[in-house]
Amino acid sequence: MAALLTALFFGFVPCFLFAMILYWLDRFEKEPKILLGAVFLWGVVVAAGGSYILNSLFSIGVFEFTGSEELAGITGATISAPLVEETLKGLAVLIIFLVFRHEFDSVLDGIVYAGISALGFAAFENAIYIWRGYLSDGWGGLAVLVFIRVILVGWQHPFYTSFIGIGLAVSRNNRNGFVKIVAPLLGWGLAMFTHSVHNFLASVPLLGELTCLFGSLLDWTGVLFMFVLILWAGWAEHKNIILHMREEVELGNLNIGQYRTASSTLALSFAWLTSIFSGKFRATSRFYQVVGELAHKKEQLRKHGEEYGNSALVQKYRQELARLSPHAQY
Repeated sequence: MAALLTALFFGFVPCFLFAMILYWLDRFEKEPKILLGAVFLWGVVVAAGGSYILNSLFSIGVFEFTGSEELAGITGATISAPLVEETLKGLAVLIIFLVFRHEFDSVLDGIVYAGISALGFAAFENAIYIWRGYLSDGWGGLAVLVFIRVILVGWQHPFYTSFIGIGLAVSRNNRNGFVKIVAPLLGWGLAMFTHSVHNFLASVPLLGELTCLFGSLLDWTGVLFMFVLILWAGWAEHKNIILHMREEVELGNLNIGQYRTASSTLALSFAWLTSIFSGKFRATSRFYQVVGELAHKKEQLRKHGEEYGNSALVQKYRQELARLSPHAQY
């Protein structure tokens, strides 16, 4: 029982922490927690559970047809797993894209939804692998699997699936019909390709003992690329705030001090911290959240016009901003 609880702990808790990091990185226009919780749960139940069943059926079918356990393992890892797992993880992002389109505004939104869906999947998968490590080699095997699944490849699933979120975000923000169709398909394809390359290197040691090192270098290069892209997307959102909030200062919905705070990540963090001691945390947190929401809706109004009542949402956020302004720290 202790080993099972340990496997569940190291399967789920690190993935919760990784999800919190993604949530924190989405600094200026945070996604609704209920939607993020839903995509994480989708990753645990639908993506991980469905993948376990479908991948098992695929491997059994290959083994029955060829009689080769090795071939069944390799094809399962390099063909079935990338196709099934990225499709099921990506479906959560697609549902958000189709049903809650007004919450899907940018590349950063796509990465966050895709990454958290993937972390839900990874939580379930990691717990299974860590438990198997214990069954195979006791507590030593469990510790090795914790290191591999949490430290060595802990960010791999979010990296693969982020391409699906990026593809949908590019489609969302582009008026070209060809791009709208091709971008999501290309994102899906890249998610499967990167996943397949990782699994191939893990299954077929072409370079002997160096294969693991080479695969890890490729993996972490991809993860670094994902985080650089997140920083770039955050910078783009920051620019929207600087651009669109100037008008709100002129309209009297926020003062120049609040504008400067909203335009600086460091100043914004300091305002949140000091608001805890001044008793203004709730109002301050909501105020700067509304600043981000208003900037995004004004940008969507500029790009897409009256899609989903953007003008009405702009006015709604303006009214809330004006109401909160006297109570917000800056």
